Amino acid sequence: MELPVTNPADPGYGQQHQHQQPWPDYRTWAPVLPPAGFSPGTSSSVAPSCQPFHSTAAPQSRPADMGPMWQLPSVPGGTVGSGFTQQEPCWFPSPPHCNGVLKPVPDVNSPTQMAPQGINSQPTSPVSSPKSESRYGMDPQLLPSVVQVLNEDRAQWEGKVFTSESQSSVPPLSTTPCTLEDRGNATARFVRSTSYSFPVEAQTAQQSHLPLAAIFCPLAKPENQERAVPVCEVGECVKGCVECGAFMSPAMSWQDCGQRFFCPFCSKLTEVPWQSYQPTNKGKRIDQEKRPELSLGSYEILETQKGEPAVLLLAIDVTAIAIRSGQLDFICQQLCSLLLSLDRQEDTDQSDLRVGLMTYDSRIHLYDLSPTLSRPHMMVITDTEQLELPVREGLLVPLKDCRQIVESILHQLPLFDAETQESSGSQDLPVPAALKILQAADCPGRLLVFHSSPLTESLDKQGSTGFFTSSKPKSIFQAPDSSTLLAKACISQGCSVQFFMFLQQDVGGAWPGHIPFLTGGKLICYNSLQSEVERERFCGDLRRSVNSEMAYKAQLRVFVSKELCVSGCYGAFLASPNSRCVAMAALDWRTALAFEFTHSKSLDETRGVAIQAVLSYHTSRGEKRTRVHTVTLAASQNLLDTFRTSQAETLLTFYCKKMYCSALETPLQCLREELQMEITEALACYRKHCCTTSVSPGQLVLPQFLKALPVYINSLRKSEVLLPGLRSSVHQRLQLRSLTVSMDTRSTAAQFYPLILSLPVNSEGCSVSSMELAVRCSASSLQSESLYLLYCPLTLLLWVGSRVPPEALTQLFNTSCFSSLMSGEINPPVLDNPLSVTLRNLISTLQSYADITLKLKVVKEGDSCEEYLQRLLVEDKSPNGGASYADFLFHLHVNSLRRVAGC
Repeated sequence: MELPVTNPADPGYGQQHQHQQPWPDYRTWAPVLPPAGFSPGTSSSVAPSCQPFHSTAAPQSRPADMGPMWQLPSVPGGTVGSGFTQQEPCWFPSPPHCNGVLKPVPDVNSPTQMAPQGINSQPTSPVSSPKSESRYGMDPQLLPSVVQVLNEDRAQWEGKVFTSESQSSVPPLSTTPCTLEDRGNATARFVRSTSYSFPVEAQTAQQSHLPLAAIFCPLAKPENQERAVPVCEVGECVKGCVECGAFMSPAMSWQDCGQRFFCPFCSKLTEVPWQSYQPTNKGKRIDQEKRPELSLGSYEILETQKGEPAVLLLAIDVTAIAIRSGQLDFICQQLCSLLLSLDRQEDTDQSDLRVGLMTYDSRIHLYDLSPTLSRPHMMVITDTEQLELPVREGLLVPLKDCRQIVESILHQLPLFDAETQESSGSQDLPVPAALKILQAADCPGRLLVFHSSPLTESLDKQGSTGFFTSSKPKSIFQAPDSSTLLAKACISQGCSVQFFMFLQQDVGGAWPGHIPFLTGGKLICYNSLQSEVERERFCGDLRRSVNSEMAYKAQLRVFVSKELCVSGCYGAFLASPNSRCVAMAALDWRTALAFEFTHSKSLDETRGVAIQAVLSYHTSRGEKRTRVHTVTLAASQNLLDTFRTSQAETLLTFYCKKMYCSALETPLQCLREELQMEITEALACYRKHCCTTSVSPGQLVLPQFLKALPVYINSLRKSEVLLPGLRSSVHQRLQLRSLTVSMDTRSTAAQFYPLILSLPVNSEGCSVSSMELAVRCSASSLQSESLYLLYCPLTLLLWVGSRVPPEALTQLFNTSCFSSLMSGEINPPVLDNPLSVTLRNLISTLQSYADITLKLKVVKEGDSCEEYLQRLLVEDKSPNGGASYADFLFHLHVNSLRRVAGC
C-alpha cells in the first residue's frame, strides 16, 4: 500500500488550523513494535499507525540520538501498529501529566501493564462540535502537548538559577519563573537564539531548514530579583574594536599579555591604549571581575553628552461628535487627573516634564501656555497642508509652571457649543503639527492623540500609490507613502505617537495605526466611553502610556562573527537598506526584534559564534546611553546538536515576525505554504539524518525541545493576519498584525497558544500555581461543570460551563442562576471568598504580562458569542477554516516521510 499522501491543493487542507486536547489516561497506551527492516531513509508500505510514545527527559539531560516518538493512527484501509519502541541508548519516559495531574508510569518492559483499557474517565466535550475531530481519525489527545512542555520546563527550573555562560546550554522557557544569571553571556531576557549550536557548514544549515536567528529585547526588565544591567561611565570603559566598531565584551580574546585583543566580529587585532592596559593571567585580564564590559554579557555606557529631555504633547479632537457624545468631557477629566498626579510625584523628574496642548477638528488649534500671560492664547491654523508655527515660545512649558493653565483649558473645552463646531475632524492633522513643535524645540517626545470623530481618507494624493492604479501589487498591510514619509520624519526626531480611538468603525476611512506602530507607539480602540468597563480600560491605558519608561531616538546595531552575515531584520520599524542597523523613534522594555543570519563561510568550531546587539538611545531625561548585549554560541559539525538546542517558542517568535513583515510584499497563500514547507523539511531532515535507530513510518519523531513547534506553526498559519475569516475586517487585521509583530517571546507564545486555566469550583479555592491549572487549547478540555480563564496578550475571557454549581456562581458573580448571568465585558465583583480572590489574583498576574489594559469578558456555554472563544482554541478547527492541530500534524508527518523516502 502506498503511503497516504496529502494533496497540497486540497481545499479542505489549504484552510486548516491547529488544535490540541488533553492527554488521555496513560493506561490506554499500548506498546508498538516497528516493522522489521525499516530504516529512516527507506520507504515502507506500512501506513501511519497509532498510540504515542513521548519522552520527557530533563532539559539538561538530552537523549544521545534523537527526540521523542509518537505513533500516528492509520487512515482507513491502513495497517494499524500497536505500541511503541524504546530508543537506544536507554532513555525512559517520565511520568506524563494530564492537566497538571501526575499519572503513574507503568513498567516499560512489561507489555501486560500497557494493555489497552477503556477511557471511561475521559470527560466528554461540552462543545458538541466536529471542530475537535480529525479528518484522518487521529485522536488529538495522543499528540504532543504544549501544556506538558511548559509544565516539564517549570518543574525543571522553577525557583532555580540558570547560569548564562559562554556557549551555555538551552535556557529555560520564557514562561518559567526562574533567575537568570549573567556570567559572560547576555541572559535570555535580552537575547534568545533559535538554536544554541550553529552548524559549521552553510550546506548543513540549509539542509536543516531551521533558521539561524536571534530575538533581541534590549530593554527587558530583570525579574525574580535579578540584578539590573550595570552602568559605567564612558571614560571608564575599555574601548572596543577600532576596525568594525564592535564594543568590548567577554567574546574578545586577549593576546600578548593584554596588549591587544582579537575581535571575533571582524577577525582583526586591536591595540589597547596604555591608559586601559592591564596584564592578563591565563588569558584573562586581572581586572576582569571589576569591569562589566569584561565580565558580563550585558552592560550600559553612560555618555557625557546630554540632550533635551523628552516632552509630552496632547492632541484632542473637539469636533461636534466628541462634544455631543460626552467623550470629550470624560477625556478632559482624566487628563486633569493625570497631570495632577504627575505634578505631585516626588523623587522624579515628572514635575519638570514639559507639556504642550493642541486641539483639532478640520483645523489645528495651538495654545500658548506661557505662565507670564494673564490667560492662555489660542492660535488657529487653517492652512494645514503647508503648516508653519505662528510662534515658538510657550508651546512647551514645564508642567509645574503650566498645570493650572492647562487644566483651565481642559475645563472649558467640553463647554464649546456643538452646533458651532466642525462636524468631522481629520486624524492626519495632529502628527505633522506635533512634529513641527518638536523640531522647533529640537527635542524628542511623546504625542497622545484622542480621536472621537469618524475616520477620514488619507491625505496621500499620489495617484501612483492607489491600490488598483499601481503597477506593483499592493498589500493591505502596506502603509501609504504619506504615512511612511511622516513616520521617517518622526523617527529622525524621536517622536512617538499613540492614538486613542473612541468610535465603532471597522471599515471606511484610512487606518490611523501605521504611524503609531512605526514610531514605537500603538493604536488603542474603544467602542465608546459610555460603559464603566470601557472607561476603566481607558484610564488604565492612559496612565500606562504616560508612566512607561521609553527610549527615544534609538538605533540598534548588530554585529556577528565574520563567518556569518545579517540577512534580514524583522519587527515594528521601517526597513532600511542596511539590515544590520535599525533606527526607531522610541521603544519600551517589551519591544523585541528579530535578526536572521546566513553563512558567508565555514565557522570555526573552536571559537563558536559571537553575536552582539548595541542599542544607542536617549532617556526621557535627555541622557545618552549605549546598552550592549553579547552572546557566544557553540558551533558544531553535528546536525543533531542544532536540533537539540533549538526552542519552539523562539522559532515561533522568529517566524511570526518574519511572516508578518513579509506580508507587506508577499501573498498570504505563499507565506502559509512557506511555513508548512519549512517545518516539513525540518522534520524530514531530523528523521533522515538524526535518527540512529530504526523507526516505523507510523512513528512521528520530534526533537526534544521542538515538540510544541507543529502546534505553534499551525496556529500562526491560521491566524487572522495570514488567513482572514468572513468576519475579519481589514482594520482588525491591521491592528492585530501591528500589535503582534513587536511582541517578545513570552507574549508571542501566549498569543498563538493562549493560556487556559481551570478555576476550582469547590469552597477551598485554589492554592496551586497558575500553570498547574492549565489545560490544552481545545473544546474537549472544557467541561460543563467547570470555569475556565483564558488569557492571551490581547484577550482575557472567562468561560462559564452550563452545569457549574450554583455555589460557585454565587461566589464569583453574586448570583446562583446560570440563565440570569449576562455575557460580555464585566468588572468581577469584589467578594470575600476563596474563588473570588483566586480569580482576581490570577487576573492581576496576567494583566502584568499584557501591554494594554485587559477587561474580563464572560462567555457562557451555548451563547452565540462562543464563536469568539473558538478563535482561541487553536488545537481545533478555527472559524476561519484553519486546520486542526491533529490534521496539520498528520500532513506534516506524511509529507516528511515522502521527502525521506525521496518520493
